[in-house]
Amino acid sequence: MFKKIKILLLIICLITCLGLMSSTYSRYVASAQSDINAQFSKWQILVDSIDVTSNSQSSVNITPIIEENQFIASDTVAPSSKGYFDIIIDPTNVDVSFNYNINLSVLNENIPDLIISKYAILPENYIEGDTLEFIPILNNNITNSLLYNNNEVGFTFNPFTIRIYFEWFEGTNETMNDEADTTIGTLAVNESTVLEMNANITFEQIIE
Repeated sequence: MFKKIKILLLIICLITCLGLMSSTYSRYVASAQSDINAQFSKWQILVDSIDVTSNSQSSVNITPIIEENQFIASDTVAPSSKGYFDIIIDPTNVDVSFNYNINLSVLNENIPDLIISKYAILPENYIEGDTLEFIPILNNNITNSLLYNNNEVGFTFNPFTIRIYFEWFEGTNETMNDEADTTIGTLAVNESTVLEMNANITFEQIIE
């Protein structure tokens, strides 16, 4: 009888020890998992205050500014007209280097002399009328890279504005003659022809 009691106590002690070991091991595993902690880099870009990284396609309305010409009605386009439109890009919530590409096009096929000619990146403290550094646009495309500065504590990208210029070219290499220019004016009367341009903007992280 006494021997049976000893065996029973031994079994109880063994079960208790195994339970304590299991509990200790579980706490250790849980602690090890909680110690693994790393943040993901942020990736959110706004174009004219619209988040373009959350959707595969985003639509942004861009309003062109037509330069005043005393011989042409305000806010209309005619031979020799010039103008521009702004694209505001905000990469404040981006933690990686990235490329941006802007593919531009004029959708008015019947106005081949209406061209997208150059662009400028406006300085942070830009005041309308300040001198700008212009960059020619080749093949209707703008491509640039922005590099994340990991050596600067608390580094963040700043919002910036790209100003894109267009003009109704009149000169030696113009495609349209006076008769073609007149035809466009006639169409505008009969069909309310409007200036149509497209800017397709893409962003891509730089991974090496």
